[in-house]
Amino acid sequence: MTSSPNRVFVGRLAGLQVFDPAGDQVGRVRDLVALMRPEGQPPRVLGLVVEVFGRRTVFLPMTRVTSIDSGQVITTGVVNMRRFEQRPNETLVVGEMLDRIVKVRETGTEGTVYDLAIEQERNRDWVVSRVAIQEGAKRFGRKGQTHIVEWWEIDGFDIQQSQGATHLLAALDEMKPADLATVIHDLPSKRRSEIAAALDDERLADVLEELPEEDQVEILGQLDDQRAADVLEEMSPDDAADLIGDLPPETAETLLQLMQPEEAEDVRRLLSYEERTAGGMMTTEPVILPPDATVADALAHVRNEELVPSLAAMVYVTRPPLEPPTGRLIGVAHIQRLLREPPSTLLGAMLEGDVDSIKASATLEEVARHLATYNLVAAPVLDDNGRLLGAVTVDDLLDHLLPENWRDRPRGISGRLRA
Repeated sequence: MTSSPNRVFVGRLAGLQVFDPAGDQVGRVRDLVALMRPEGQPPRVLGLVVEVFGRRTVFLPMTRVTSIDSGQVITTGVVNMRRFEQRPNETLVVGEMLDRIVKVRETGTEGTVYDLAIEQERNRDWVVSRVAIQEGAKRFGRKGQTHIVEWWEIDGFDIQQSQGATHLLAALDEMKPADLATVIHDLPSKRRSEIAAALDDERLADVLEELPEEDQVEILGQLDDQRAADVLEEMSPDDAADLIGDLPPETAETLLQLMQPEEAEDVRRLLSYEERTAGGMMTTEPVILPPDATVADALAHVRNEELVPSLAAMVYVTRPPLEPPTGRLIGVAHIQRLLREPPSTLLGAMLEGDVDSIKASATLEEVARHLATYNLVAAPVLDDNGRLLGAVTVDDLLDHLLPENWRDRPRGISGRLRA
């Protein structure tokens, strides 16, 4: 690794793209794996945790890293695609060492670890050589002093002690919820709890929606009841209903009682349907507008970045009330049609009135057949009186058709990949 810089700070390394010698992207660096050593010896860096295509994390030994330079990592081109599993004697540098409270031995100065540096020794091993710490604020609104010290000058890296999450989250701030969920899933249970405590309700809700069921239940169970209810309110009703359905009945009822009545009502309604039916997997938050709304109104709603693409693809026009269960469904407007019409056009004048709808009791197979037959990414779910109950989307369908805990499984990749 002669072309590598002599020292690299972890804060700059996390998130870097990993390429093979031909310039093809292999994945992105998500963490580093280190081996803690006794008697003040710096931890040895064993390798990188790399997220490859399909949100799968794999282990890349440092012996296969040929260069860390110009904002990228170059490998030998051969990556073992077996999913990364942390061993008991291994420590995740980003996940478990950032935000730890440590002390400088000589001065007694205490501070929080906000970065670490790794460098290559003469024997070609990579080690965690330096620690960047920030003292506590001396005055209100002012940050404390920062120091960069040698590893051997520091006490306090007892991995069993509790730690915060500020600097870890700063390193992962740009990640999409699905990617952050992958990182959190690979952390030890104790560290997952610390990260969950540091995330705000909306961000935690987004991450929970991307985690396997057992992780969702574990994290929610470690929150106090009121915060757990607040987080459930931030989740989409269908995801919240799925999660509440996995909780003990007494716990589920307690959380529903603590939620805002209108949010709890949506979740209770979804829980009343069988899980593997259109009613059980639909969302109660599609874009619903009255017939006197304009194309401009509709486009403003579907432009909302929080909408998944399948929900943004269609606007549902109903009689009042506009909250499910709505008044009678009049028709739907696909986004392609909206883009072809003048902004001032009333929705009532351009609707597709002959709507292919689904009953709440429809099975997964019936829903799949319906979406495939009409080439749809979403479809309305109606009651017997033609009122809109919600919408079922293709991503809802896939979530229920894929095997349980599909997020933990390989995404069509097995064995070794020659990048």
